[in-house]
Amino acid sequence: MPASVPRRLVFAGTPEFAVPCLDALLASGHEVCAVYTQPDRPAGRGRALAASPVKQRALAAGIEVRQPRTLRDAEAQAALAALAPELMVVVAYGLILPQAVLDTPRLGCVNVHASLLPRWRGAAPIQRTLLAGDAETGVTLMQMEAGLDTGPMLAHAALPIAPGQSGGELHDALSALGAQLLAAHLDALLAGQLSGTAQDDALACYAAKLDKAEAELDWSQPAIALERRVRAFNPWPVAQTTLADGSVLRLWRAIALDAPADASPGQVLAESRDGIDIACGEGRLRLLELQLPGRKPLAAADFLNSRRLAGQRLGAGA
Repeated sequence: MPASVPRRLVFAGTPEFAVPCLDALLASGHEVCAVYTQPDRPAGRGRALAASPVKQRALAAGIEVRQPRTLRDAEAQAALAALAPELMVVVAYGLILPQAVLDTPRLGCVNVHASLLPRWRGAAPIQRTLLAGDAETGVTLMQMEAGLDTGPMLAHAALPIAPGQSGGELHDALSALGAQLLAAHLDALLAGQLSGTAQDDALACYAAKLDKAEAELDWSQPAIALERRVRAFNPWPVAQTTLADGSVLRLWRAIALDAPADASPGQVLAESRDGIDIACGEGRLRLLELQLPGRKPLAAADFLNSRRLAGQRLGAGA
């Protein structure tokens, strides 16, 4: 059957990252017969149930949305099989697909993953690549198997990491790149013209899920390592430190300076319109954008109009 004949596809995804890939399928000329996404979750101050970004996009496009809590039971698997999909495209779905689900579509299940596999398998590849100081990252189109991001690689696209690029900015760039990669290879995939390349497990790194506890900066670390944490944790969970009065200072943007600290780690060294310099285990970290509790994020120059930190030592237990 030629790839130009519309095929029945199922899409599975949940967060904003997955929306451009869903859009690519909707624009492909193939039939997206259903969209699977995580159940609605409490969100916001009122903790009202909120639909995922993928659900919102699917409903706007008039696509059936399914939100099973698991795909491990026979009823959910039978419901998927009844759709008779030829391919299932999975992007940041958030549920483990058992072998019975992987085997349901004629062409199996493929995943768009936000790293150049086999590097950074797991839940948080975007943040982990920034924390590691990688020079480039990218997206991989992968045939799914039972292991965690271990399947054969079908295609990939690389992306250099720009100086100062935040986790949020890299997320958006990779989200768009993933949709482009999927669109470019979808018809070849449906025509059986893509062959997979096995991953080298020896090159794999595990991208563990982010933990809020990681957001607290340890000023004894080198400035470059702390800059990477600030970038990686923007917009979540946002790097933070503790002020002398015990309040939390959130750090949205910062840059490492190759200059001697000559002070205890966490000591505020200088304040100017260019930023607030903090002594680190090696070098200095210049804070460029900060946020006090209950306030909005401010550039350092605006922050200093109402609050001074000179002479303080930052960090828990300081």
